[in-house]
Amino acid sequence: MRRTYLVAIALFAFVFSMSAQDRSNFKAGFSGGIPVGDAENISSFSIGLDVNYHWGISELIDLGAAIGFINAFGDTLPNQTEFEDIQFLPVAGSVRIYPTYHFKFGVDGGYAVGVNEGNDGGLFYRPVVGYNITGNTELNVSYTAVENDGTFAIATVGILFLF
Repeated sequence: MRRTYLVAIALFAFVFSMSAQDRSNFKAGFSGGIPVGDAENISSFSIGLDVNYHWGISELIDLGAAIGFINAFGDTLPNQTEFEDIQFLPVAGSVRIYPTYHFKFGVDGGYAVGVNEGNDGGLFYRPVVGYNITGNTELNVSYTAVENDGTFAIATVGILFLF
């Protein structure tokens, strides 16, 4: 009977310490960017919506999932050629590394579904560097890329809010 009490107390202490260190969080925000490389020939500017959920697996590392929406506005070339807006719905896994409380870096990787007509989507990756402005606001910069018979890339700046 005494052993049962000791096991119950140890289990309670373990569960309590796990919840006290839990860094699981939900983040949502906006980003804006400038197409780079081949994308700058057909697009002028992009906006996006980012939604992330991360689980703290250690003091330094979070793993999670990321989804979003990217709309790159089509450009008109000097010869009057017009390009339509390009839209993606990225679905990705996510990792973040926290060398300090305020500074983080990581990557999102997965697949970007092409939303507009004729857009097949492709492999999605996004290296990210972030800075916590406050306890619930993050400013980040990233390189967002979708690869499928070429690379559609955007240099972005975003703001995320922790919920």
